Amino acid sequence: MAAARPGGALAFPSSPASLLISRSRSSTSDLLPASPAPRRPRRWIVAGVPAVAAGAALAASASAPVSALLLRDGGATLLVTAGAYSLVRAFDALTERRLVEQSLSRKIVHVLSGVMFMSSWPLFSNSNEARFFAAVVPFLNGIRLLTYGLGFYSDEALVKSVTREGKREELLRGPLYYVIVLLLIVLAFWRDSPIGIVSLSMMSGGDGFADIVGRRYGSLKLPFNKKKSWAGSVAMFISGFLLSALMLSYFSWLGYIHVNWEETFGKLVLVALAATVVECIPVTDVVDDNISVPLATMFVAFMLFGNTANRI
Repeated sequence: MAAARPGGALAFPSSPASLLISRSRSSTSDLLPASPAPRRPRRWIVAGVPAVAAGAALAASASAPVSALLLRDGGATLLVTAGAYSLVRAFDALTERRLVEQSLSRKIVHVLSGVMFMSSWPLFSNSNEARFFAAVVPFLNGIRLLTYGLGFYSDEALVKSVTREGKREELLRGPLYYVIVLLLIVLAFWRDSPIGIVSLSMMSGGDGFADIVGRRYGSLKLPFNKKKSWAGSVAMFISGFLLSALMLSYFSWLGYIHVNWEETFGKLVLVALAATVVECIPVTDVVDDNISVPLATMFVAFMLFGNTANRI
């Protein structure tokens, strides 16, 4: 029988085979006091299937001294921060030299920032503090946006590469909301959560490609929102779904989660559809897409995947 945990949740045996094995009442082992079961790492469950542990990585982290973990996480933080800064600077230069349009530069940075940041999570250790080191990256980017957006310093190239109209005040809206969502997803979900992975994929890839495709092929507008097009909405759905599936496969391959695609495929379709609907409804004057899309995705993903999972 499943054992009840203090929090009220039921703990199920991790091995299906254990449900099929029984012993006779006269077995000698029944007369001996039961030894406590070893504490197993907790991990996220996607579509009801226990995640496959990254055995070697977990064992290495468990045996590694604290100083080695801090060194690894600190080094990863510096590396990812430098990469994020270099990405924005590269598109600053391309925009300044008029090699890339301002609107296109903004959305390419929007897409690549989320994808590259998410892809870098395995660089961090399996310690409980690793997520806080990763959170330093969007935190520093947020400080940077506040510094230039409030006018303490001037950086015209940065403003042109990540804003719509080239005004520094815009740094305090969409771009700042974006890095705040990155920060919250890292702290609340991290790399062993399908909810966080899918939400970030929809915000970065889905919303980003919706704007890129919509600007070029969006002549046919939606009947209820003339600022959005059918082409952009279709691009939002397809790119959001594909990037979510790709990133889930990536983290599954690394052993952080396990995906039962027979069930997860249909759920991803529903999540992508919900994110697309939220992105195309006319509420951008009230709520920015960088807030509404990830929040809607988190809610729907939570309802579909459930909260039956635990962190590694």
